[in-house]
Amino acid sequence: MLRESIHHKVPEPTLRRLPWYLAYAKLAQQQGEKYLSSTQIAHNIAVDASMVAKDLSYVNISGRTRVGYHINDLIGVLDDFLGFTGTHRAFLFGVGNLGGALLHDRGLEQFGLNIVAGFDAKYELAGTSINRIPIHHISRFEDLQQKMRVNIGILTVPVDKAQDVSNIMIAGGIKAIWNFTPFRIRVPENIVVQNTSIYAHLAVMFNRLNELK
Repeated sequence: MLRESIHHKVPEPTLRRLPWYLAYAKLAQQQGEKYLSSTQIAHNIAVDASMVAKDLSYVNISGRTRVGYHINDLIGVLDDFLGFTGTHRAFLFGVGNLGGALLHDRGLEQFGLNIVAGFDAKYELAGTSINRIPIHHISRFEDLQQKMRVNIGILTVPVDKAQDVSNIMIAGGIKAIWNFTPFRIRVPENIVVQNTSIYAHLAVMFNRLNELK
């Protein structure tokens, strides 16, 4: 049986909000705050306080009554829970404009994602590098994967190649795919897929703008 992604114990909306709380906590820490309450977090990122408290209930941390969470503990626990403290190696597939931009983005390393190589079907890109990250022809993926055993693949290929490249990635041992294409790839149940289509977000934004007219 195939499906787009697998279910997780923590609800996906919660996982999407936790990085917001972490980002605000780090900002508050820089401003000298020692404690943060659910109400403070909710007020500053425009969500309901009860939602913040429920989301943080999935994280192994407890606050003090009328004081809140110790900010250093909150940051440490969220960083660890979200996987940002570890290092996760990834291959990128499709070194076009978007793929190249991601290779240039060293900020991803701050969140534990280390892109170690890029792959593309264009032979002229093989042997080059972006931000000291080597670029290889897609035909070299299987050989390099046998040596490196990378679990994460970032998909930034053209739409008409998305499924085929996904199949190659999965056959080679990739366990999680960060899909930046607007194509909804089909994968086995044991493969994690995170869809991040900027085009879909643009469509939502344009639609909301039209509603204001």
